[in-house]
Order: sequence, then structure tokens, then C-alpha cells
Amino acid sequence: MNIKGKSITLKQLLCLTIYYSIAQYLPVSYALGGKIWKSIRFHLVRGIFKHCGSNVNVERKAHFGAGTDIQLGDNSGLGVNCQIPNGTIIGNDVMIGENLFIVRHNHVHDRIDIPMNRQGLEPVKNVIIDDDVWIGRNVTILPGIHVKQGTIIGTCCVLTKNFEPYSVVGGVPGKLLKSRITQ
Repeated sequence: MNIKGKSITLKQLLCLTIYYSIAQYLPVSYALGGKIWKSIRFHLVRGIFKHCGSNVNVERKAHFGAGTDIQLGDNSGLGVNCQIPNGTIIGNDVMIGENLFIVRHNHVHDRIDIPMNRQGLEPVKNVIIDDDVWIGRNVTILPGIHVKQGTIIGTCCVLTKNFEPYSVVGGVPGKLLKSRITQ
């Protein structure tokens, strides 16, 4: 079976159906009975994602489309109401706060003689998030960004470019606040 040109198995389709119809609405993992809700979502995304590590936490209302090309490493999590596009790679030990929005492509807007909504889209550029990253609440990551190991992205940041490993980044647009590497 194909969804948007991607081959999808019957198991993935079943897991997607259960996730989007029921599991995404279950309470957060820190609510009463949270271990049960966490376990249900974990087992479903394990049947959907290209790779899903151990001890993964996907919070309520996380949205990942068909999710068939998403990779999520060990001890990592997706916060409440995250929007993760297909093709995103997330490493091990990654903390993601609520309302993360990852963008895969943007509108073409080079010409002024043609309305922007008729110029099409730029090519897809997937986002990569390395190991040991902390992404705060309400962060937006633009297409093709590589969040390197040990980086902290502050709340409400709009990440428009790449930074060195172990950076602390914040603001709109994201700017280097400091390095976590001691001199």
C-alpha cells in the first residue's frame, strides 16, 4: 500500500490508525496511569517509525504524519503537541519540549511577477538532531538544520542555521548564547 508515494505495510497502517484515532488523545505520561499511556504510544510508534529505540516517550498529540521514515533513538522523547515531519532523524538521549515544529521545506518566493502560492515548494531538506540534545518549548526548526551533539535550544527559539556541538542557542532568529565546552 502507498501513502503519498511511500510504501506502507499493513502493520504500519494499523498502528497509525490506532495512534491517530485513540492513542494520541490518551493522557500525558506524567498523569495518573502515565506508564500505561506511555507504553501504548511507544508500542504503536515502534510499529510505525523506521527506527524506534528503547525507553522512548511520545507524549499526547505528537504528530508525525505517516512516520515511516522517522528515526528516534534510545531514551528520547517527543513532547506534547510536537510536529515532526517524515524523514526526521533524532538521536539518543534527546529531550524535546512541548510544541516543537520542524519544517521540511519552504515556499519558493524568488519571482515577483508570479504570486508566491504559484511558485511551488523548495526541495525537501530533512532535519537531523544528534545525541544528548535538549530542545525547549515552542521551538521552530527550519529545513535542513542539523542540531549537533550536546546542544541546548532555548524556549521559543526559531532555529535558522547550524551551530557547533555543545552550543546554547536562543532567540528569534536563534543566536549563540554560549558554549557548554569549558575553555
